[in-house]
Amino acid sequence: MVKVVCIPFDRLMDPNADLTRELVEGYGPNGLGIITVSGVPNYQGLRQRLLPLAQDFANLPEDVKQAYEHHSSSYNVGWSHGKEALHSGQKDIHKGSFYANPIQDTYDVDQDSANKYKSYYSDNVWPRQHLPQLETAFKQLGQLIISVGLKLAGHCSRYVQQQLANATGQPLDEQQKHLLDFEGQLRSSSCHKARLLHYFPVQHDGQQAPAAAGHDEDWCGWHLDHGALTGLTSAMYIKHGQQVPNPDPSAGLYICDRSGQIVQGSIPSDHIAYQMGQVMAIQSGGLLRATPHYVRAAAGGPAGVSRNTFAVFMQPETTMRLDAPRGAEALGTLMCLDSGH
Repeated sequence: MVKVVCIPFDRLMDPNADLTRELVEGYGPNGLGIITVSGVPNYQGLRQRLLPLAQDFANLPEDVKQAYEHHSSSYNVGWSHGKEALHSGQKDIHKGSFYANPIQDTYDVDQDSANKYKSYYSDNVWPRQHLPQLETAFKQLGQLIISVGLKLAGHCSRYVQQQLANATGQPLDEQQKHLLDFEGQLRSSSCHKARLLHYFPVQHDGQQAPAAAGHDEDWCGWHLDHGALTGLTSAMYIKHGQQVPNPDPSAGLYICDRSGQIVQGSIPSDHIAYQMGQVMAIQSGGLLRATPHYVRAAAGGPAGVSRNTFAVFMQPETTMRLDAPRGAEALGTLMCLDSGH
């Protein structure tokens, strides 16, 4: 297990702080594509409030949960269970997800966009009758993770702008600055999506559910995040309504580093993690890099232990043109955009 680069919240909030070292170590050519933020006010309480609700919703009757499915958004709104395929091609019935935009419930977009991008522009659905506390807890934690992520995106913008100006030997014009304003793009976006995940308990003591046994990546297969930044909580394990330690410390997030080595990335319970996505990697001309990663399933453990976590996908508007910045060839980093390595 490797130690992930960490930025204290107070330092992140200082717009004049020079975070070059942390950004290069975390997101640069030899980084793991992930940075955590520590000391975020109110974070631990909001995490403690939301994550147990993943299990509470998953334990509702099947007909109730099905009422909150949203087929036309490809199940990117509301409840989703058994709709995704595992690496083997089997349906993933071992985790369930509740999706929503934590910033806004409805959208003011033209009809063509609404029809073309239903996974982004479909209104939220909330279980206000069956689990009314979920909506507020989901929104509060999601909004906090986005607000902190915006500050991180701002530091990324300033770093990339400075590096591009140094590489080209010319100050950036207003068009370049606008295209590299990651914070502004994300702040004005209506396309953020959060996912509350519940991994169902193992079936028997020491035996993982069948589809997970023998397949390391069955919780979530190898992928690159396609958005700008993904905010993550550490997982919470619950048995009989009580939090318990991770029954298998080898389970969790694994990242392929630049040398091709697969390493486990640890997220402390009081930190918010931010993984770099392909959108910002491309926009930065490869200065910031997304890394392939997956979530390894537990090899076994006591029966009745569920895993619960929360991911917030920070994404620009669908109308944003995605391209490397003008002059990016001077950075010497464009080749890395082909594979994410």
